[in-house]
Amino acid sequence: MPRHVSALQRLASIEVLGLNFGVMSLDASFPRPGPAMTFFERRELDRLLRLYGRMVAAGEWRDYAIDGMAEAAVFSVFRRASEAPLYRIEKRPALARRQGAWAVIGQGGLILKRGHELEQVLKLFEKGRFAVVE
Repeated sequence: MPRHVSALQRLASIEVLGLNFGVMSLDASFPRPGPAMTFFERRELDRLLRLYGRMVAAGEWRDYAIDGMAEAAVFSVFRRASEAPLYRIEKRPALARRQGAWAVIGQGGLILKRGHELEQVLKLFEKGRFAVVE
């Protein structure tokens, strides 16, 4: 590292085996992070994981995934890990005043239930809601 580099700039980079790894940018023109990510609150995540545990115990679901994006938070459930999600439970705050922030989306992309409250949309998974058709 050259001698004219300030102590602060030396702290901002690490040199290993002749390779320089920047730890942080000291440049004021460095772009700021994008918009805040949407994610589940603790009580929402607790409710989703309780539902997941109940469905795993019933043998319906096997795996889950949680995605936090700029416009939505998604809780996906799978029958098998290698498949497409069986259901996606989405939280989209931008739709809170319109159709409701919460939605349950089926495997084909069809919106099965939408609402303003999480409990309201999770009623879709209550026992006895699904009937066996022969």
